[in-house]
Formats: sequence, C-alpha cells, structure tokens
Amino acid sequence: QVQLVESGGGLVEPGGSLTLSCTAVVVTTPFVFYSVAWFRQNPGEGREGIACISSVDDDTYYSDSVKGRFTISRDNDKRTVYLQMDSLKSEDTGVYYCAAAPARAPPDVFSDVEYGDWGQGTQVTVSS
Repeated sequence: QVQLVESGGGLVEPGGSLTLSCTAVVVTTPFVFYSVAWFRQNPGEGREGIACISSVDDDTYYSDSVKGRFTISRDNDKRTVYLQMDSLKSEDTGVYYCAAAPARAPPDVFSDVEYGDWGQGTQVTVSS
C-alpha cells in the first residue's frame, strides 16, 4: 500500500508548461516495484488515463491526447513520479491524479480499476 501526494498544479497560459509531482509519503513496498499512472478528470466526466510508467523497467505509455507533449519520469530514491507538460492546451484543464499499482504495467494501463492507491488530486487550469 502507498499514500500518494500530488503537487505542482496551477494556472498556465495556452502553450505554456507545467510539471506535476507525485510523491509516495508512505510505502509498505519499495517504490521501485510500483507502476504509477496519471489520470485527469473534469466535472461530470470520467477519469482519463494519460500517462503511465512501469515498475522496474520504467516503460512509458501515453494516451493519444498527450503523446509528444507530456513526459512521465520517476526518481525512485525520492519516491516521486513527475509529469512534464508542455504545449498545454485549454482542453488539458482538469484535476490531475496519480495512482499506483504494485506490479509491472497493468494489462490496461489507462483503466482506473487497475490502480488501488490514489492521490488527492491537483488542479491544472490552462487559460489566457
């Protein structure tokens, strides 16, 4: 089990950049053995999986909506996963959550049911 805390959200203009962090503040298994994903959600909508980094091998996965603009990475010594977001668009607005699964990349990396531990979310607003 792991307790996650997101940070780094805020207001940014279209075309700008932002970096989110997801830190494991409590872990019962070494953080390197967790796959971690980022999801986002807007009111009245379901959670959209957008990026995932696998345990051990650090394989990365991106949704079509963010591929080429967002980069996921991890620092296991700091128990932190990052989401570098560039060329932001208004449609990137939402609450961003990180989620963890104690396994190699789940069969469906962007299905929220694959992840048992979630952070509280951080708001990202892209607007001029």
